[in-house]
Amino acid sequence: MSTPAIKVQNLSKRYIIRHQGAERYTALRDVIMRRTRSALKRVSASFVPRPVQPDGSSEEFYALRDVSLELKQGERLGVIGRNGAGKTTLLKILSRITEPTSGRVEITGRVSSLLEVGTGFHPELTGRENIFLNGAILGLGKAEIEARFKGIVDFAGVEKFIDTPVKHYSSGMYMRLAFAVAAHLEPDILLVDEVLAVGDAQFQKKCLEKIGETGNENRTVIFVSHNMTALQSLCNRAIWIEAGRIVRDGGAKEVVSAYLQHGTYSVLEQQWDDPASAPGNDKVRLHSVRLVPQTGGEIREIDVTTPLKMEFEFWNFMQDAELNFSLHLYNEEGLCILNTPSQGFYGPKGLIKGSCLVPGNFLNDGLYRVMIMLVQDTSTYVYHKDDVLIFEVRDSERIYKWYGKWPGVVRPNLPWEVSFDK
Repeated sequence: MSTPAIKVQNLSKRYIIRHQGAERYTALRDVIMRRTRSALKRVSASFVPRPVQPDGSSEEFYALRDVSLELKQGERLGVIGRNGAGKTTLLKILSRITEPTSGRVEITGRVSSLLEVGTGFHPELTGRENIFLNGAILGLGKAEIEARFKGIVDFAGVEKFIDTPVKHYSSGMYMRLAFAVAAHLEPDILLVDEVLAVGDAQFQKKCLEKIGETGNENRTVIFVSHNMTALQSLCNRAIWIEAGRIVRDGGAKEVVSAYLQHGTYSVLEQQWDDPASAPGNDKVRLHSVRLVPQTGGEIREIDVTTPLKMEFEFWNFMQDAELNFSLHLYNEEGLCILNTPSQGFYGPKGLIKGSCLVPGNFLNDGLYRVMIMLVQDTSTYVYHKDDVLIFEVRDSERIYKWYGKWPGVVRPNLPWEVSFDK
């Protein structure tokens, strides 16, 4: 039996959260006496870890608790869960950035990781120097790094700045080079967190393709992402982490479906108020997205009869450009149900608003994800963002006697005519 690439046994990571207590007056003599006693205790006794006292000033928080996991060589594992569930903590332990509180991790092979912008780079060193530094850390010789150097620089698109200290790079340049280094130094295990959102859409696509190639080369990949479409296409297995524990482990599509059905990932509205940091690029940036059920009153859930209005707002930084919206709707299996474009429009710089109405009695029951795209001159891609809206459509009360799952990706109420010959 082959040795697993990664074996995790009963892994836990505990943090101590300190709380600022009420301010009170403390005399200088009390401070001196307290510190003197502490110094004497440290000298007279060896250090022994002690449990945190429940005095209200601190509490324990487990980012991970009793996590066990085994990955074979060549497996591509997707990790999903809400923010704060413990996904990044798991990757940091596997990358040896942080130590676990308890448990054991066994790793076979070289590990390369991309967890956050700046990880593994020295800001004072140039791009070239950082490439060689990272290669050396992974155990590669100078000749091996030189053989991969051109491919790294070409992939990152930073040839003009390769001898500039990386502290002068933009976040996008930093990310492109960091990913290129992580992927091209041919690690046995590649760990990727949700950092690809920093790059532009074209580079994200290149990164996802490269991750797919890495998995096809029998290298092990762990991919943390909120992009369910990308995760299902790249990974053959997934785990769902909730409150530091693995609650589901299985095929990627099966785990993603269970996660979405659990209702932990509904996104009915998002807004970004700062044009400088909102999702987008130098041409457009996303301001808000919203799903508005058209019911004429308050509604607690969406069913198959509910008309749905999807509203989008972008900041446009291009003068007199012909633009149009393009909406892509995916079901929980990653199948594109529809793609509907708006009519082209010319507009000055500023806020652009668009909306699309999906009629009632059209969608089948299930979970749906929306991708919004902006296109220039009806053919030139400008920007897109996946999973801007995620919502569930429930079944409605039926007039038919059959109550099983309604087949089909859509469920339109089409007009019928029935006649009889006399």
